Parts: sequence; structure tokens; C-alpha cells
Amino acid sequence: MNDAHIPVVVFALVWVLKPTGANLPSALDVGGSGAQRDVSCREDLEYLVGSICCLNCPAGKYVKSPCTQAGQKGECEECDYGTFTEHDNGLKQCFKCTPCHPDQEVVRQCTHTQDTECRCKSGTFCHPDHACEVCRKCSKCKTGEEIVRNCTSTTNTECKKIQPKSASATGVTAVIVACVVATLAIVGIAVCVCKKRIPQRDSGSDLPDRTKAGQYTAISLPGESGGGETGIANLMLPRQPVRAKSLAGVEDEYKMLCESLDSSASNSQSSLAGLPSSAYPATYPRASPVVPRQPNRREDEQLPKLVPMNGEESLKRCFGYFEELDVDQHKRFFRHLGISDNVIKSRENLLYEDRIHELLNIWVEKEGRDASLNDLLKALLELNQRRTAETVMENAMKDGHYYSS
Repeated sequence: MNDAHIPVVVFALVWVLKPTGANLPSALDVGGSGAQRDVSCREDLEYLVGSICCLNCPAGKYVKSPCTQAGQKGECEECDYGTFTEHDNGLKQCFKCTPCHPDQEVVRQCTHTQDTECRCKSGTFCHPDHACEVCRKCSKCKTGEEIVRNCTSTTNTECKKIQPKSASATGVTAVIVACVVATLAIVGIAVCVCKKRIPQRDSGSDLPDRTKAGQYTAISLPGESGGGETGIANLMLPRQPVRAKSLAGVEDEYKMLCESLDSSASNSQSSLAGLPSSAYPATYPRASPVVPRQPNRREDEQLPKLVPMNGEESLKRCFGYFEELDVDQHKRFFRHLGISDNVIKSRENLLYEDRIHELLNIWVEKEGRDASLNDLLKALLELNQRRTAETVMENAMKDGHYYSS
């Protein structure tokens, strides 16, 4: 080829390739916003930076500078004094430690991985499910009441009415027991006397004159005083008109009498042992029966299922209704929906209304197609926020975003 034709050929090639090069997509265009929207990082393990996913920093640290390649960890810096991060995170700064209120005391100091733990001082309490802005003073039981459970830092004092004792039943029982004991004592004394040895006597001159006259036979029971036998009682037995009984016969009669008394004592003891337990005075009054709590039909009633008029768009148009949620309850509400504490705290710098919308959008992205207004209403009911749930439902139906199935 002639050297004079080389510039012409080069110019022709440049002219032909120029429009083709102008239409080639750049690397930036390939990985643009559309590609960024398609990137999905692993929840609680990675965070999104541009179009790549970096590994989270551990608890107690924050991201000083992100990674430059996907799947790597950037530069993590330890939290400063007075700040913390409780979980693995991709935050650019740590959270400030919470100071305890004047009416609270510190249970555990703040560290790099956990917030300060506070509790109400002695004599005051605050329920853990409520915002403890002010500790309430513990109640005291009234007159006629007794303490069931003492006040703690999270529960108030519990009292119950004192049940009166039944004085009449106790008095009657005491009289019955006293009578039985007295009867046993008398029978016991008689048994001891009968078990004494009956002395042998002749039927001659030792008998009194009346016995000799044929009227009565007198038998003296022996005693033990001064070493001799002195009679302690005289039993006068009538004599038979035909013939007199011998002293041996009288001894047999006394043995039968003693056996009878022994039998009476045994029966008395059996009667005492057989008394029902209610015959003895009770140490403590019986507790009154517990009356079961009547169920609240309105609280247990489920809300009707709602059907959206326009899919996910209907759900997002209802976000404004959740601004009525009490500010002290919104953290519990989003925790119940599965939003982590780090995510909730990272939105605390926003206005309350914007914070609600932002966290609800995060929940929708997390749930995807399964996100439903019925799930949000169910969460409110489970947190005892029925009034808020009913208000949200009524507004959603009134504004035409949902209808009842």
C-alpha cells in the first residue's frame, strides 16, 4: 500500500468506529441505581454501602470506614467512653449511654456493649412495660388488710382483706375438748384405785356390829400411809337374807367392777380419737374461696379481617394512622414486629411522625408480599392497644383504603 494512503485509511476507520463507541454502556451505567436496588445484604450480618455488602462490625464498635470489596469488613473503631453498641452493626457512630433519673439508682454501669441499667429506689416502683419517667410511691395496706406481697422496684404492694375468725365455733369446740379431758381424768383415777390389791380378811370379829346383825357387809379399800393399811373408803354391800357371801365373792365383784371401768376408759379414749378435726380449734382462719375473673368479652373479641383496595399502596396510605400510637409504646410495637433495637435507635433523631413512617417502611421491606395491615392490628391487640387498633381500622375503612371481608 502506498504511504500516502495510510492517513486516509486511518481517518476512515475512526469515522466508522466513533458512533459505536459512543453508544457503549460504561461500567458505572451497568452498576447504577438499578443494580443497587437489586443488591440484597444478609440481615444482621451485612450492611449496604453503594452497591456492595460489607460485614457488620462487632458489638462495642462502629464503622469508621466501610469496605471496598463485597463480603469484607471495613475498619471498625471501639466506642468512646459513655457510648455503646449492643449488637453487631453497620452504624457510623455509637449510641450515648442513658443516664438514670434522680429517683432511680444505678444497677449496672454502662459499658461498650450494653446501656446503663437503672431501677427505682427503695419505696418506689415502675412497671417494666411502661416508660419509667417517674417512679411511683409504693402503696400501704389499709386498716383491715394484710400484705400479700411486698413492693419491689417493678411491682406495687399487694394487699388482701383479713378474714374474721369464727368465735362461736372456736368456743364450742374448746368446751367439748375440756369435757372429754375431764371425763378421762375421772375414769383414770377410778381405774387406779380398783387396781390396788384387795386385802384378805376373816369373816369373824373384824366386821362391824351392823354386819354381825345381818344388815350389811363393809369392805375397806387399803391405803398406803405410815406403812400400814388404812381404809380410804367403805363400801356397804347388802347381805343376802338367806346366806352371807364370803369375802372371796366380794373380791370377785370388785374385779368385775374394775374391768368395767377399764372398758369405759378405753371407750372414752376411742371416742376422743374419733372426734372430727373440726372439733379442735383451728390455728388460722380458712381462706375465702377465690372468685374467678370474669372474661372481658370486648377485649377478647377479634377484629374483622380487612382486604386492601389497592394492594401495598393501600397499606402505605395507612401509615399516618399509626402516628396515634403512644410515644411510650412505639418501641415495644416495633420490637414486636421484629425490628432490632439498633434500627429503632438509629431513627431516634427523626421527628416522631417521620420515625413511624420510616420504621413501618423497613417492616414492609422485611416482610415483602406478606406485609398486611391485619398483622399490624394483631400486634397492637397483643400489646393491649385495642383502642389504637380500632381507630386505625375505622380510619382505613372510612377513607376507602380497606373493606371488611
